[in-house]
Amino acid sequence: MIEHIVTEKAALPRGHYAQATKANGFVFVSGQLPLTNDGGTVLANGLEEQVRQTLSNVREVLLAAGSDLGMLLSVQIYVSDIELWPRVNELYREFIANPAPARTVVQCGQLHYGAFVEISAIALCGDAR
Repeated sequence: MIEHIVTEKAALPRGHYAQATKANGFVFVSGQLPLTNDGGTVLANGLEEQVRQTLSNVREVLLAAGSDLGMLLSVQIYVSDIELWPRVNELYREFIANPAPARTVVQCGQLHYGAFVEISAIALCGDAR
């Protein structure tokens, strides 16, 4: 059975997709951008706030699915410019404890709304640990 996850504690989708889907003990978090749950953006606040807001969105979606950051299996990070990567990695460490999950980092050029970063993830959920 597939469950579609929706939480108002993270940015609501601005397109035709679920914040996450949950099935067979896994949760698949859609790409999260630095958008607030009231429909706002934090783009003007710079890279640090964008990364923190994006990771906060991932965390809130995971919590709504019965998971958390400690249950992450894989994280995909899309950055608009690879030169931003060292700082993004430092900020990522503020949220993600060791041992860190598998991760992919992709320089992708321009992101939606002019964001510097977008993050998607896969995690275990519930008592699947």
